[in-house]
Amino acid sequence: MKKLFLLLSIFLFSLNSFSQSRYISETTKKIVFTRDGGICQCCGNTENLEYDHIIPYSCGGSSDVSNVQLLCFKCNRSKSNSCYCKIHNKKVGIDCCDGNSSGESYSKSEQPKNTASQCTGTTKKGFRCKNRTTNQSGRCHHHQ
Repeated sequence: MKKLFLLLSIFLFSLNSFSQSRYISETTKKIVFTRDGGICQCCGNTENLEYDHIIPYSCGGSSDVSNVQLLCFKCNRSKSNSCYCKIHNKKVGIDCCDGNSSGESYSKSEQPKNTASQCTGTTKKGFRCKNRTTNQSGRCHHHQ
């Protein structure tokens, strides 16, 4: 009986963890791909497309259709944990700090000044740096 309870507990825990993950279902992917016309919502590229959370997952964004968009590899990596594509200086998401909507273009001087983003550098072990920075380069003082 204890083994059954343990297995049931593990199963329910894994379901709960799975529902709160950044996983995007195949159904959601198909709907988003069709809705976005199979092109990057930032630059219009049709190659190396990825599914991006408009409100970053780390800021509480869900994996629902309304919070997922297509971005190419470069734009998605540039956007990272923010709402701006640093390559095109274009807003392609909703910043979890200010709640603005997507689709607006900003020059560097119009971008919010005091919003910190996650450093784009990597650690010696190859992991993404967890420091936050307001530096224009997107890198903290360790990765300048």
